[in-house]
Amino acid sequence: MDIYKLLKINKLIKNHRIKFLGLYLLHFFNKRYLAINLDPIMACNLRCKMCYFTDKEYLKTLKGNLKEEDLNCISNAVFKRALKLQIGCGTEPTLYRNLSKIVELGKKHKVPYISLTTNANLLSRSKIEELLKAGLNEFTISMHGVRKDTYEDFMQKGDYHKFRENFNFFEEFKKTYKFKVRLNYTFNKDNFNELKDLFNYYNGNIIDVLQIRPIQKLGNTQYNNFDLTSIKNEYNSVLEILKNQCKNHNIILLAPQDLLQEEITNVSSVLFNYTFFYISPNSFERSDFNWKKESFEEFSKRTKWGNKILKNVLKSKRELISSSKHLNYDISI
Repeated sequence: MDIYKLLKINKLIKNHRIKFLGLYLLHFFNKRYLAINLDPIMACNLRCKMCYFTDKEYLKTLKGNLKEEDLNCISNAVFKRALKLQIGCGTEPTLYRNLSKIVELGKKHKVPYISLTTNANLLSRSKIEELLKAGLNEFTISMHGVRKDTYEDFMQKGDYHKFRENFNFFEEFKKTYKFKVRLNYTFNKDNFNELKDLFNYYNGNIIDVLQIRPIQKLGNTQYNNFDLTSIKNEYNSVLEILKNQCKNHNIILLAPQDLLQEEITNVSSVLFNYTFFYISPNSFERSDFNWKKESFEEFSKRTKWGNKILKNVLKSKRELISSSKHLNYDISI
């Protein structure tokens, strides 16, 4: 299954009533539509300047890792309704001791698409192959600098050589396994211009998806310049360069069309509140979901989840957009 084709279809359907009616039918017929975002461990090996792991006070709250019995409960409760399983959402999942077990559980429950978000510094040739053998569909790689000096400055404790080495392993394994490599680049005014040289440093034939996303405030981070007005004029020209380069390499590009617009307020994102579940050792997105004792089906019946979805068919687009979590990118395929 290609999750990005589904994103494109979702974008092409402009009528929110059709979207919610379709979602209701998926729910009614017990089909998959959930996006499960899972942080199995609340820790990171790096201290990236734009991340809350440089916020000393917030860092004190980020503790814990999922026990095997909890992981089994979670997988039994929601994985069979998951369309996508995203491992790693705000922490570093490669620190989790039994990472491949999560992928195996996802495949046991026939989750069609499993992605791992990582800074890649703890990956190795053997670890990459282990995850691919378990059934991983995508590596989503975080980076904050194209050049070595910028990368190691923003991604403190990061090893640029080790990071680049893993792309050689990706190239090697693409000859044997079917999987995607997604590159997530968080930019600010100090690392933005390097993006136009990205494909001078990285082989575009290895990358399947490129997301560029503007810096966001994530607590009292070490780097705290959130003002992007100084690069407003050059943003469009750099974006155009990336669009052409991505087209030449058949890469999907995810990027804001308007730099200073915080969120994309189109109807493509209105389903988010009804499809997205975040899970970590310390929290479950739906506080009224007792995942240790009930399945998603039991939760849905008890809370009349299907009726909540169906009611949105009658709501206005303005009402839905004002109450939904919006995307901060648009998609070019």
